[in-house]
Amino acid sequence: MQVNEMDRHVTLAQQIENAGDGPVILVNKFDVAPDDISQFLSSWAEDASYFKRQPGYISAQLHRGVAGSGVFLNVAVWESVEHFKRAQAGFRPKAPENVVAAPHLFRKVAVSDVCVA
Repeated sequence: MQVNEMDRHVTLAQQIENAGDGPVILVNKFDVAPDDISQFLSSWAEDASYFKRQPGYISAQLHRGVAGSGVFLNVAVWESVEHFKRAQAGFRPKAPENVVAAPHLFRKVAVSDVCVA
């Protein structure tokens, strides 16, 4: 699996080292070739099962683009960056080698009269 940075200015590694305390949301976009979708879904389920057993894991949800899209979006919630970092140690994804992933960590943003943090 190839990994690309989602942000041109801040890498995932920088986020992991400097994110501070509190819950974080991992958003990981996957670009999957049509012939690899079945294998990707199987490997994602296996990988998600691993993370589900790790301390600090809260939840995950996989989304797929509509109309036969090969773009998938994983949204996973972790108690902290430290929990996410520990879960990543030694982890080896099982996705097909030509899948392109773009992971990034987020936190909620409060916008008046629209959403809360």
